[in-house]
Amino acid sequence: MLVVVSPAKSLDFETKAKTRKFSQPEFLKESRALIKDLRKLEPDELSELMSISSKLADENHQRFANWHTPFDLDNAKQAIFAFRGDVYLGLQAEDFSTADLNFAQDHLRILSGLYGMLRPLDLMQAYRLEMGRKFASNGAQSLYEFWGDKLTKTLNKEFDTRAAKTNTLVNLASNEYFNSIDTKLLDAQIITPVFKDWSNGKYRIISFFAKKARGQMAAYIIKNRLKKPELLTGFDVDGYRFDPEESSGGKLIFKRKQSAA
Repeated sequence: MLVVVSPAKSLDFETKAKTRKFSQPEFLKESRALIKDLRKLEPDELSELMSISSKLADENHQRFANWHTPFDLDNAKQAIFAFRGDVYLGLQAEDFSTADLNFAQDHLRILSGLYGMLRPLDLMQAYRLEMGRKFASNGAQSLYEFWGDKLTKTLNKEFDTRAAKTNTLVNLASNEYFNSIDTKLLDAQIITPVFKDWSNGKYRIISFFAKKARGQMAAYIIKNRLKKPELLTGFDVDGYRFDPEESSGGKLIFKRKQSAA
């Protein structure tokens, strides 16, 4: 069982990571090609491409200028500790034990516009490049086209090395990032947990809570060493409960009547 999550726009390169153990990203060659083209853009062009303020555009223009390999612990940070944001607020990787991190390294993957796919302990340097942006690079007109079927083939290759009788991909990523996976080519069943909160008289997906819950589900899988998809229905963090009646196919619906304090 493999789990995919989205990255985050918010980054933390100031706080010291709790481990010095690290690995290198698989797609650095592709990252270098993207950086080469990103460096051709002026701050105002980055602002338009990413729909960000001039201040953020200047910051990322500088990030791309400073980006360089090889990565080490002096110029980069492990992805699971570098990303911040709602999903990572739920994940709380800073509380992981060494055994948790080892399991996460084997079972959790972070989809990324710049890095393609990251393992938790893969080193990365600061960037901003959302998967859904129509950034033309290396003959491709979008990042989806740039990455093509590379990420899907990598997942299939990982599944091939595992002893599980049934391959399962737990989709805890946003649509923007999961669309980088070719589900027709993927040799696995896809399970997508959906989190709903009671609001204004009905259950609905509330972005902040849903993102945090996706991180909490990833942590639940990691800390409980789950390897079978049927065990996902036991998720009961922060008041969420599995709803078998509304769930169907690959969608697992979890509902919460009252938000946790």
